Amino acid sequence: MGFIFAVLVIDSLGFGLIAPILPALVQKLADVPPSHAALWVGVLSMTFAAAQFFAAPVLGQLSDRFGRRKLILISLSGSAANYLLLAAAPTIGWLFIGRMIAGATAGNVSAASAYIADITPPEQRAQRFGMIGAAFGLGFMAGPMLGGFLGAIDLRLPFVIAACLVALNVLYGVFVLPESLPPERRRELRLRDATPLGAMRVLAAAPRLWRLAAAWSVRWFGLGALQAVFVLYAELRFGWGPRQNGVFFTAVGIASSIVQFGLVKHAVGWFGERGTALIGFCCNAAGYLIFGLAAAPAWMFAGVIFIALGSIANPAIRSMLSRAIPADQQGRMNGALSSIEGLTAIVAPLAGAAVFDAFSRDVPWRLPGAPFVMVAAMLVAAAWLVATSQPAKAT
Repeated sequence: MGFIFAVLVIDSLGFGLIAPILPALVQKLADVPPSHAALWVGVLSMTFAAAQFFAAPVLGQLSDRFGRRKLILISLSGSAANYLLLAAAPTIGWLFIGRMIAGATAGNVSAASAYIADITPPEQRAQRFGMIGAAFGLGFMAGPMLGGFLGAIDLRLPFVIAACLVALNVLYGVFVLPESLPPERRRELRLRDATPLGAMRVLAAAPRLWRLAAAWSVRWFGLGALQAVFVLYAELRFGWGPRQNGVFFTAVGIASSIVQFGLVKHAVGWFGERGTALIGFCCNAAGYLIFGLAAAPAWMFAGVIFIALGSIANPAIRSMLSRAIPADQQGRMNGALSSIEGLTAIVAPLAGAAVFDAFSRDVPWRLPGAPFVMVAAMLVAAAWLVATSQPAKAT
């Protein structure tokens, strides 16, 4: 678990390192003004998400056939190659190649999740899956700050540091990480399951399991919409700049990490996995609604509390799905979830931006926070999906 946690922390740390620097690098390579650079960054993000959408089922199948360890090391190697390409890219085209490689090998989270399922009893999985969110919270807290500091020294230095961190993780995994899936529990490769739709068929393996997957997609849709419009919304409503936004996202990371580290285990013990997921979705809905209707900056930080409490939903949902899927298909299931994340990463920013644009103009129905109100309504519907789902017991 120590290595798996390190994989996830370094993964999010690398992302955080490059986040504040990538727009400036795009602007330099493409020789465009900041407004056009934002468009290029958006297309780069969609390139990563599209590659992840198509490749995740293949990686999931491979992890079920050849084991988790190999796929974790392959995905980490792809991340290192991506960062090196970003560091050395002479033209904007090389950035797209790097993001395609990163998206095509973005199996570390799904493989790590399958690894956790392999080595953890079903009743303890929610708690350990909570470590995934906690790891990302820690990485997102430290990454942007460190990336900004290193980028001030040299624009490409954060990419080099990120590549070195991932490379060290690869070496550690080569010599230390044991395999979690024994040969007798492995599954033969099936070509029909190596597509996004084929992989998602596993989510129909248990009664109403698709409802949990749909609820899972809503949470990721909300995050995608938040990332797409929050900075513009905060500037329009409260005049926030980079400093205030940095404080806000740091608060989100700290609060979410505390909740995932300290609350998931107790919440599952008190309310069960389904009850924990329901509470999480309701808290998320309240948080997004507060964001959308906020009358003052203080409201935004009140919304952070509810968003952080809502983070207990993800490990509970993942654990419920893991319980309902056979041991030799954990990789396939997590690959399907990664495909869902990739799809929402394409759709959510576009939808959020379109709603923000429609409701931010000088019109009678003007409501700049409309994207967050929309997500809040979707999360209420997701809570109903969880409440009416009846997945199979652990197999």
